[in-house]
Amino acid sequence: MNNSLSELTVIVVTFKTDVTLLRNCLNSIDLRVKVIIVENSKNFVNKNEIENQYKNVKILCSGSNLGYGSGNNFGLKLVDTNYALISNPDVIYDKSFFENINFYLNEKINFSIIGTQYKNKSIFASHGFFDKKNKTDLDNNVLDYNEHNLKKCDWVVGCSMLLNLNFFKTKNIFDENFFLYFEEFDLCKQILNLNGNVFTSKILLIDHLAFKGSFSTNENLKSDADKLREWHWMWSTFYFYKKNYGYLNALKKTIGKLIRSLFKIIFYSLIFKKKERSKYVCRFMGLINSILGKKSFYRVDSKYQ
Repeated sequence: MNNSLSELTVIVVTFKTDVTLLRNCLNSIDLRVKVIIVENSKNFVNKNEIENQYKNVKILCSGSNLGYGSGNNFGLKLVDTNYALISNPDVIYDKSFFENINFYLNEKINFSIIGTQYKNKSIFASHGFFDKKNKTDLDNNVLDYNEHNLKKCDWVVGCSMLLNLNFFKTKNIFDENFFLYFEEFDLCKQILNLNGNVFTSKILLIDHLAFKGSFSTNENLKSDADKLREWHWMWSTFYFYKKNYGYLNALKKTIGKLIRSLFKIIFYSLIFKKKERSKYVCRFMGLINSILGKKSFYRVDSKYQ
């Protein structure tokens, strides 16, 4: 293995993440790679323990829950390498991952972002296209991989993606208006607008546990985590389409979801299904606040019961 790994820093944003889950992620990262953990709170309980166990890891607390994009921007400002690997804490890297990533840590390959792919089958797509024609080409395998095992695409999943920091003029890479969801789609869209290159690599393989990277693993807080996800999924959906395609297109894209959520609220209220009602109240309120141009303000509390 060559010394290209010295040009790579992994950024892991956490929020009261289960320490065993985090260790599983860190154990899969090559020890020669710098790792910055950004804890989105005032205190990382196991800081000394983790930093003593993993000499390549530095843990910093942001002071508050900044969200995914802002948390990564916080970490990126501290990176002094040419490449950064954005990673969720519930990702486990394949044994060949850091050997294979060496192929891309040089100036010979012109890329802005390279996305990873799932080692095992997943309900989530690892990459895709904004344009329906290109999506059809992807489904039909018309678009093939090049000699570097890379395939061009429009977006890649944000749980693990390699950034070429030489492409960016600032370390504020993510739009901080997003708190949760759609940040990577928006980033990829901005890169395409600047004629950058977004790829997916078939040799950068990961396992992604999904929805395990924060306090949601705590059964006592699962309801709060679910509400947070529902609210921000809808808020971010509208904001993404408004920003990139205009207000009217965003409204057209989401009006059906708004109406369905309202009917679901009424329905579940009538049959006294509190949990299901709470879900659609969160979806409705997240979307309506985004339509009204309000910020993604919702955090964990018992507001939408």
